[in-house]
Formats: sequence, C-alpha cells, structure tokens
Amino acid sequence: MLEVTGLVVRYGSIEAVRDCDLTFDTGTITAILGANGAGKSSLMKAISGLVPAAAGTIRIDGEDITALHAHRRARLGISHALEGRRLFHSMSVDENLRVAWEFRHRGNDFKTASDRVFERFPMLATRRKTPAGLLSGGQQQMVILSAALIHEPRYLLLDEPSLGLAPVIVQQIFAAISAVCRDSGTTIILSEHVAALALSVAHQAYVLKQGKVVRKGAASALAVDASLSAAYLGG
Repeated sequence: MLEVTGLVVRYGSIEAVRDCDLTFDTGTITAILGANGAGKSSLMKAISGLVPAAAGTIRIDGEDITALHAHRRARLGISHALEGRRLFHSMSVDENLRVAWEFRHRGNDFKTASDRVFERFPMLATRRKTPAGLLSGGQQQMVILSAALIHEPRYLLLDEPSLGLAPVIVQQIFAAISAVCRDSGTTIILSEHVAALALSVAHQAYVLKQGKVVRKGAASALAVDASLSAAYLGG
C-alpha cells in the first residue's frame, strides 16, 4: 500500500499541492482527476521523488520514503511515465528499452524482459529497430509505457497517457493498463484529463482542485455523477 498524508508541494511562493491525503491500495488503479493546473502532475512527481515535499509524508507499506531520492524510490518499485513523449528520438525502440532496463538492472535478462514488452504491444515488435522519433504518437506512447513496465514495478505512475492520441490507440493503451493491473497486481496511479476514460478502468478516484482533494470515492460512483465535470473538471 502507498499512503500520502498531509502532502504539500511548493514552487517558490506557489502552493501546487495543499495538505493532500490519499491511499492507493495494492493491485488497484486509482484515477487522479482535475482541470489543468489542479496539481495532478505535481502530486505524481512528489510521489516518485522528482519534486520535494514541503510538508507531509509518503509511505510504502508503512515505510516513510519522503526523504528518499527518485532513484532510490525507483529501486523500491516506483516507476513514473511523465506527461509528454519523453524518449531518445534518435535511438531505436530497442535502445530506448535498453536504457530503461539498465537504469535498474545490469544482466542478461533484457531479451526476456523486452520479449514481454513485444507480447503486450505486437505493433512495436516490427518497429524495434526504428528510431523512436519516426514512430507515430501512439507507438511512442507504447514505448514509454513499455519502458516504465520493463522492470515490472510495484507502483506505476502514468501522467496523461491518452494526450494527443487517436481513439483507437487510446483503447489499446488503456486495455494494456487494465491488463497490467489485473495480471501483475501492479498498483497504478493514473492522472488523466479525460475523466470518463480514467474512471472506466479505475477502482477509485480522487479529484483535485487548486491543489486540494475535493472529491474521492469509488470510480463507478463518480462515473455516474453528472455534477462532477461541471464542478471540478472545467478549465
């Protein structure tokens, strides 16, 4: 279980996350919803250690990890796929996956790990020697998700995985996200601007507004709440 208590994130005088309490149960998908600027990305970065917490605690299975650097959190099983397609564009699919693999592992099991990736996304298998910059947006997102999953993390943080993608590719990406949680027991934290899409795969959800948690509950209940979008997810 991953627990966030009283979390505050500041950028200078700007408080991006304010006194947030969240719990992420093992083997579930949690949606983090909110309008642009609500604090979703800052929350995710604080969990993975990319930005410091100004206050509050972050715990994994009761262990306080708030002071740990990002690379040490990664070794505890936290993997974070950031918003935007952050790849080495001149490097091939295989080479991008190799970089992700060697961040955590140095051994001869890369082929086995990459074969699992290509089983999940067969479309990439035929493009494994292609520079990432020549892939479609959907294929690039598949590489990013594969790089985040290649070392089988316990906790997977996904920031806006549907952004800019065609609907058919979005369906494939979200089917893969559901399968990873179901088959591997990975705990997934999903920040997503399309609320209906995130709620369709999530078990629970939190809604942020101006850095604070303003709604929480079962995803199925929030999905049928007609007031949700107008009240909290607008611009």
